[in-house]
Amino acid sequence: MSTQVELHPLLTHLRHRFALDWHGIHGVAHWARVARIGERLAAESGARLDVVRLFAFFHDSCRESDGWDTQHGPRAAMLVESLHGSHFSLDRSGLALLIEACHGHTHGDFHDDVTVQTCWDSDRLDLGRVGIVPDPERLGTAAARRPEVITWAYRWSIAATPASRTPARSPLRRPGCRCRS
Repeated sequence: MSTQVELHPLLTHLRHRFALDWHGIHGVAHWARVARIGERLAAESGARLDVVRLFAFFHDSCRESDGWDTQHGPRAAMLVESLHGSHFSLDRSGLALLIEACHGHTHGDFHDDVTVQTCWDSDRLDLGRVGIVPDPERLGTAAARRPEVITWAYRWSIAATPASRTPARSPLRRPGCRCRS
Protein backbone atom coordinates (compact mmCIF):
# COMPACT_ATOMS: atom_id res chain seq x y z
CA MET A 1 0.00 0.00 0.00
CA SER A 2 1.66 3.16 -1.21
CA THR A 3 0.23 6.65 -0.97
CA GLN A 4 1.74 10.02 -1.57
CA VAL A 5 -0.34 13.14 -1.29
CA GLU A 6 0.35 16.76 -0.57
CA LEU A 7 -3.03 17.83 0.77
CA HIS A 8 -2.60 21.60 0.40
CA PRO A 9 -1.87 21.57 -3.37
CA LEU A 10 -4.68 19.06 -3.91
CA LEU A 11 -7.19 21.20 -1.99
CA THR A 12 -6.01 24.31 -3.81
CA HIS A 13 -6.64 22.60 -7.13
CA LEU A 14 -10.05 21.30 -6.03
CA ARG A 15 -11.07 24.72 -4.73
CA HIS A 16 -10.10 26.39 -7.99
CA ARG A 17 -12.32 24.06 -10.00
CA PHE A 18 -15.19 23.66 -7.47
CA ALA A 19 -18.39 25.08 -8.98
CA LEU A 20 -20.41 25.50 -5.78
CA ASP A 21 -20.14 27.48 -2.55
CA TRP A 22 -16.83 26.37 -0.98
CA HIS A 23 -18.49 26.68 2.43
CA GLY A 24 -21.84 25.20 1.33
CA ILE A 25 -23.44 21.87 2.15
CA HIS A 26 -21.22 19.97 -0.29
CA GLY A 27 -18.07 22.04 0.27
CA VAL A 28 -14.85 21.78 2.20
CA ALA A 29 -16.38 21.51 5.70
CA HIS A 30 -18.43 18.50 4.53
CA TRP A 31 -15.28 16.98 3.03
CA ALA A 32 -13.39 17.45 6.30
CA ARG A 33 -16.20 15.82 8.31
CA VAL A 34 -16.35 12.89 5.86
CA ALA A 35 -12.57 12.49 6.31
CA ARG A 36 -12.85 12.49 10.12
CA ILE A 37 -15.83 10.12 10.12
CA GLY A 38 -13.96 7.87 7.69
CA GLU A 39 -10.91 7.79 9.94
CA ARG A 40 -13.07 6.67 12.84
CA LEU A 41 -14.82 3.99 10.79
CA ALA A 42 -11.62 2.73 9.12
CA ALA A 43 -9.98 2.18 12.51
CA GLU A 44 -12.67 -0.40 13.20
CA SER A 45 -13.58 -1.69 9.74
CA GLY A 46 -10.04 -2.24 8.52
CA ALA A 47 -10.62 -0.09 5.42
CA ARG A 48 -7.67 1.50 3.64
CA LEU A 49 -7.29 4.84 5.35
CA ASP A 50 -5.44 6.41 2.41
CA VAL A 51 -8.37 5.69 0.08
CA VAL A 52 -10.97 6.81 2.63
CA ARG A 53 -9.20 10.14 3.18
CA LEU A 54 -8.85 10.84 -0.55
CA PHE A 55 -12.49 9.88 -1.14
CA ALA A 56 -13.55 12.53 1.36
CA PHE A 57 -11.95 15.28 -0.71
CA PHE A 58 -12.88 14.00 -4.18
CA HIS A 59 -16.39 12.56 -3.83
CA ASP A 60 -18.37 15.84 -4.14
CA SER A 61 -15.68 17.93 -5.82
CA CYS A 62 -17.33 17.72 -9.25
CA ARG A 63 -20.86 18.66 -8.24
CA GLU A 64 -22.59 21.15 -10.48
CA SER A 65 -25.54 21.57 -8.13
CA ASP A 66 -26.37 21.18 -4.45
CA GLY A 67 -29.55 19.45 -5.63
CA TRP A 68 -29.86 16.15 -7.42
CA ASP A 69 -26.74 15.79 -9.58
CA THR A 70 -26.67 12.18 -10.72
CA GLN A 71 -23.35 12.42 -12.56
CA HIS A 72 -21.16 14.02 -9.91
CA GLY A 73 -19.80 10.66 -8.76
CA PRO A 74 -18.70 9.56 -12.25
CA ARG A 75 -17.20 13.02 -12.85
CA ALA A 76 -15.26 12.74 -9.57
CA ALA A 77 -13.98 9.32 -10.64
CA MET A 78 -12.70 10.83 -13.89
CA LEU A 79 -11.03 13.64 -11.93
CA VAL A 80 -9.32 11.06 -9.70
CA GLU A 81 -7.91 9.36 -12.79
CA SER A 82 -6.72 12.66 -14.28
CA LEU A 83 -4.97 13.86 -11.09
CA HIS A 84 -3.37 10.55 -10.15
CA GLY A 85 0.38 10.88 -10.43
CA SER A 86 0.38 14.66 -10.37
CA HIS A 87 -1.54 15.60 -7.20
CA PHE A 88 -1.50 12.26 -5.38
CA SER A 89 -0.30 8.72 -5.87
CA LEU A 90 -1.86 5.40 -4.91
CA ASP A 91 -0.90 1.84 -5.78
CA ARG A 92 -3.00 0.15 -8.48
CA SER A 93 -5.48 -1.47 -6.09
CA GLY A 94 -5.94 1.72 -4.06
CA LEU A 95 -6.60 3.74 -7.19
CA ALA A 96 -9.19 1.22 -8.37
CA LEU A 97 -10.93 1.39 -4.97
CA LEU A 98 -10.95 5.21 -4.96
CA ILE A 99 -12.36 5.34 -8.48
CA GLU A 100 -15.07 2.80 -7.57
CA ALA A 101 -15.96 4.64 -4.35
CA CYS A 102 -16.29 8.00 -6.10
CA HIS A 103 -18.09 6.66 -9.14
CA GLY A 104 -20.61 4.61 -7.18
CA HIS A 105 -21.32 6.81 -4.18
CA THR A 106 -24.14 8.64 -5.95
CA HIS A 107 -26.21 5.53 -6.64
CA GLY A 108 -24.55 2.74 -4.71
CA ASP A 109 -26.47 1.05 -1.96
CA PHE A 110 -23.94 -1.41 -0.57
CA HIS A 111 -20.56 -2.70 -1.70
CA ASP A 112 -18.72 -5.92 -0.93
CA ASP A 113 -15.39 -4.15 -0.45
CA VAL A 114 -14.97 -2.77 3.08
CA THR A 115 -12.97 0.24 1.89
CA VAL A 116 -15.58 1.34 -0.65
CA GLN A 117 -18.37 0.77 1.88
CA THR A 118 -16.50 2.72 4.55
CA CYS A 119 -16.21 5.63 2.10
CA TRP A 120 -19.94 5.56 1.40
CA ASP A 121 -20.84 5.23 5.08
CA SER A 122 -18.59 8.17 5.94
CA ASP A 123 -20.51 10.36 3.51
CA ARG A 124 -23.92 9.10 4.65
CA LEU A 125 -23.07 9.74 8.29
CA ASP A 126 -22.74 13.47 7.52
CA LEU A 127 -26.39 13.87 6.51
CA GLY A 128 -27.06 15.90 9.65
CA ARG A 129 -25.82 18.95 7.75
CA VAL A 130 -29.07 18.82 5.76
CA GLY A 131 -31.26 17.82 8.71
CA ILE A 132 -31.37 14.08 8.03
CA VAL A 133 -30.60 11.51 10.70
CA PRO A 134 -28.63 8.67 9.07
CA ASP A 135 -30.63 5.45 8.74
CA PRO A 136 -28.68 2.44 10.05
CA GLU A 137 -30.36 0.27 7.41
CA ARG A 138 -28.60 2.36 4.73
CA LEU A 139 -25.17 1.90 6.33
CA GLY A 140 -23.07 -1.10 5.35
CA THR A 141 -20.38 -1.42 8.00
CA ALA A 142 -20.98 -2.60 11.53
CA ALA A 143 -19.02 0.39 12.84
CA ALA A 144 -21.27 2.87 11.03
CA ARG A 145 -24.49 1.18 12.20
CA ARG A 146 -23.64 1.48 15.87
CA PRO A 147 -26.11 3.91 17.52
CA GLU A 148 -23.35 5.80 19.33
CA VAL A 149 -21.49 6.40 16.05
CA ILE A 150 -24.66 7.63 14.32
CA THR A 151 -25.39 9.94 17.25
CA TRP A 152 -21.80 11.24 17.35
CA ALA A 153 -21.73 11.92 13.60
CA TYR A 154 -25.18 13.53 13.56
CA ARG A 155 -24.42 15.83 16.49
CA TRP A 156 -21.08 16.83 15.01
CA SER A 157 -22.65 17.44 11.62
CA ILE A 158 -25.44 19.68 12.89
CA ALA A 159 -23.15 21.55 15.27
CA ALA A 160 -20.77 22.35 12.41
CA THR A 161 -23.50 23.53 10.03
CA PRO A 162 -24.52 27.18 10.37
CA ALA A 163 -28.29 27.62 10.50
CA SER A 164 -28.09 29.83 7.43
CA ARG A 165 -26.75 26.87 5.43
CA THR A 166 -29.33 24.35 6.60
CA PRO A 167 -32.29 23.95 4.23
CA ALA A 168 -35.47 25.54 5.60
CA ARG A 169 -37.44 22.31 5.24
CA SER A 170 -35.03 19.59 6.20
CA PRO A 171 -37.10 16.50 6.87
CA LEU A 172 -35.79 14.03 9.38
CA ARG A 173 -35.24 10.61 7.90
CA ARG A 174 -38.40 8.60 7.83
CA PRO A 175 -38.50 4.79 7.57
CA GLY A 176 -38.14 3.86 3.93
CA CYS A 177 -36.53 7.19 2.94
CA ARG A 178 -33.81 6.58 0.35
CA CYS A 179 -32.10 9.96 0.72
CA ARG A 180 -28.46 10.04 -0.30
CA SER A 181 -25.85 12.64 0.47
